[in-house]
Amino acid sequence: MRIIEASDARALDRLAARDDARNRAVERQAGRIIRDVRRRGDAAVAAWTRKVGREHGPVSPSDACPARLSAAALRRGWTATPKEVRAAIRVAVKNVASVAERQVPKPFAVRVAAGVRIEQRVDPFRRVGCYVPGGRFPLPSTLIMTAVPALVAGVREVVVACPRPEPVVLAAALEAGVGEVWAMGGAQAIAAFAYGTDRVARVDKIVGPGNAWVAAAKRLVADDCAIDLHAGPSEVVVLSDTGPAEWIAADLVAQAEHDPSARAIFVTTRRGLARAVAGEVERQLPSAGPARDAIRRNGAVVVARSRSQAIALVNRLAPEHLVCDRAADVPAFTAAGTIFVGPWSAPAAGDYCTGSNHVLPTGGAARFRGGLGAADFLRVYAVQTLTRRGVRAIGPAAVTLAEAEGLAAHAESVRRRLVGSDAARRPPGRTLWT
Repeated sequence: MRIIEASDARALDRLAARDDARNRAVERQAGRIIRDVRRRGDAAVAAWTRKVGREHGPVSPSDACPARLSAAALRRGWTATPKEVRAAIRVAVKNVASVAERQVPKPFAVRVAAGVRIEQRVDPFRRVGCYVPGGRFPLPSTLIMTAVPALVAGVREVVVACPRPEPVVLAAALEAGVGEVWAMGGAQAIAAFAYGTDRVARVDKIVGPGNAWVAAAKRLVADDCAIDLHAGPSEVVVLSDTGPAEWIAADLVAQAEHDPSARAIFVTTRRGLARAVAGEVERQLPSAGPARDAIRRNGAVVVARSRSQAIALVNRLAPEHLVCDRAADVPAFTAAGTIFVGPWSAPAAGDYCTGSNHVLPTGGAARFRGGLGAADFLRVYAVQTLTRRGVRAIGPAAVTLAEAEGLAAHAESVRRRLVGSDAARRPPGRTLWT
């Protein structure tokens, strides 16, 4: 694993740079798939699954794609899953739900002036689609991280699409409380969710990671259907001056395991620890696979001159996962998807069952948002009520500001009510509009 000195500005620039180039061929094909699904619906989903499934990922187990799995199939998945795995799923679901419950924003009402009431309302989306990849390994954790916060938020219909729903994924669906699972994947599944077909009802929002075609499709449908975030390769930065080197290396290799394009970076002020971690990474790397490829391409150890320089570099990198050895440094971090504090806080634990969400911002997006949560499945909006007294209280200010902006019709709209409030006579008896 290469060691970079903080004085090497060019090396740090390369380390901080992301490859923003999109694969135009992938985007063009994703666009063709989406247009076809919009035109032909289920037939297009089935056709594209047969055409590109083996090239882009696992093929749906049913030629009648999209196929909805029955309740009996979900129960069979639960039965086929080992007891210890079912117990672990229960722990993960419980912990994720516990955190999500605290993430729900609260409704409120505030009287900003006499006769002016502003109310915040919080309503869940009606229907949400969760995409669970079906690549090299089944990912029950992704189902838990996407579906459970939606259910906690009160979404009535939480739907899962998975190109190859293995028993452990079905077991997670059953434990989470998801009753609608579709055996479909790829850009065609995203299009079915976004626009609907005869079999698949359209959703209000699509969440969850996927391959390049899924990511491209989510970008392309985002004007018509809400999405969570643009998911890229996994990222981890570890900042430590204390070690232990063996654990730091294990965290770097673990996140590199996700993708050959993953980024795994260690930042320290101790040169001896830098060498120890670099050596440990080499010892722990498998002989082949995505972890080795990721470390070779995007792995690095940076030796900073001071702790403040190290923190500044971390903020510049804006990583998806950040591991630091001192709680006192946390307020200084301005850009990280999630932060793990202390040597015992393994990011891999957060990938599964700490209760925090593992759907996190990548590619520098940690500068402006955190991970997926219950609030992502809610529509927060305002209800505004002005009475006659309220118009008198704030109307003159509204007229003045409208005229300052040159919007005469805006000013007139309020002015007519001001005139009306002066001329009106309250009818006898009790009225709400006072």
